[in-house]
Amino acid sequence: MTAAFMDLVDVTIVNIAVPSIQRTAHASFSQIQWITAGYALAFAAGLITGGRLGDIHGRKRIFLVGVAGFTLASALCGFAANPEMLVAARVLQGGMAALMVPQVLSIVHATFPAHERGKVFGLFGAIVGLGAVSGPLLGALLTEWNVLGLEWRPIFLINLPVGIAALLLGRRYISESKAPHALKLDLVGVALVTLGLLMLLYPLTRGRELGWPLWGYASMAGALVVFGALVVYERRKAARDGSPLIEPSLFRVKSFAAGIAVQTVFGVALGIFFLVWTLYMQVGLGWSPLHAGLTGVPFSIAVSVAAGLSVQKLVPRFGRKVLQAGALVMGLGVLLYIWESDRYGLAVASWQMALPLVVMGVGMGLIVAPLTDAVLSEVPREHAGSASGLINTVQQMGNALGLGLVSVVFFGVVDDRLTSGRPTSGGVGPDRVGAAFAHGFQHALLWVAGVMAVMFLLMYALPKRPAQHLEGGEASEPLPAQPEGEPALVR
Repeated sequence: MTAAFMDLVDVTIVNIAVPSIQRTAHASFSQIQWITAGYALAFAAGLITGGRLGDIHGRKRIFLVGVAGFTLASALCGFAANPEMLVAARVLQGGMAALMVPQVLSIVHATFPAHERGKVFGLFGAIVGLGAVSGPLLGALLTEWNVLGLEWRPIFLINLPVGIAALLLGRRYISESKAPHALKLDLVGVALVTLGLLMLLYPLTRGRELGWPLWGYASMAGALVVFGALVVYERRKAARDGSPLIEPSLFRVKSFAAGIAVQTVFGVALGIFFLVWTLYMQVGLGWSPLHAGLTGVPFSIAVSVAAGLSVQKLVPRFGRKVLQAGALVMGLGVLLYIWESDRYGLAVASWQMALPLVVMGVGMGLIVAPLTDAVLSEVPREHAGSASGLINTVQQMGNALGLGLVSVVFFGVVDDRLTSGRPTSGGVGPDRVGAAFAHGFQHALLWVAGVMAVMFLLMYALPKRPAQHLEGGEASEPLPAQPEGEPALVR
């Protein structure tokens, strides 16, 4: 959980410090883009491979390698002598996170019996909520305090004590686990996954900055061809030697296939909301990073409380309805936020935002922890790493799709508002900018509400009840399919 929190914070903490990095490191706009995009691309491209490496070589071993590498990369970021070194260190950091993060869920899946996993996933959901908001808040505090005159550098250096603690405690307390039969790393699968994800995510990440060039659309279309080739190859690989990078049989598990679809759509909603929300408060309303960070505290608390409650108390009793209630409640919070933004305009205060943020947080908490449990509940343990990497990957893809949509549903609306009716001479006043950003915020949130409605419908494909488990506490895991002619496994 310490490692999961460290990654979640690192994803969000950098955005707050971007102005300081640009000013003191003399970074160009393109370099600033790569400081954030480099991490995201390396992280997303390596997640499935990182998960499979855990299945093959041991989840504890790969987890510790990832934590050590992530900590080292954080030190390189903090002591970067120039923007080029910072970009390279961020790419390394993303690659190490891709080794570390998939092991979190797969270690939980392999270590805890099914009847105990709910509590652990409840804690994981709480960590997600805490990391989502504490990243910007921590980034604001460290940047504004200018610790030892280091400007933005402490946002990376703070990972060092956390990473060292995770490394020492992980070596002592985590149990080793791996796939029960020998697997080999599917290098062709690794190449196809990495190529396909880069072809899809790179244009989405850089598209708006580059003016959505034609090659970007061609690259995204080509990514679909690469993913199609991957599916064909992985099926043949599974039939030939049983060591594919992505186990095709996972998608025959209904809860996994449905959960992956829901997770992708959920990622789209979060990708749109968090970026637009930050820009609305800091640019539209003119709030300081610290003011904006503190405003999000009720949201974080609500997510943490609801996540713990949902898995331990509600899901065992109400099953899938808890997830669907979460989608409806989160959608209601989004609509309430739109109404308040329109009602109070640029005079809206933090305390007035607390109600929609709490409602949204409760909805998100009801989704984030039970969804992870639902996706992994019927996955065979030997494929836990591959499945965990795939869950994280589709969420990253959803986030990237959401960020791509932001340029259309938010920046497009803002630009239209600023250009329509602009005086022929003079600049654009802060009130006009604020009104444009508020209007863009409301428009983007309507899209988020629509995405939540789609997610509500997709949730009907999830199992009505959690997977049933044996009384003794041992999970009734599905057994892997046996090759023809071999006897079935017996427990």
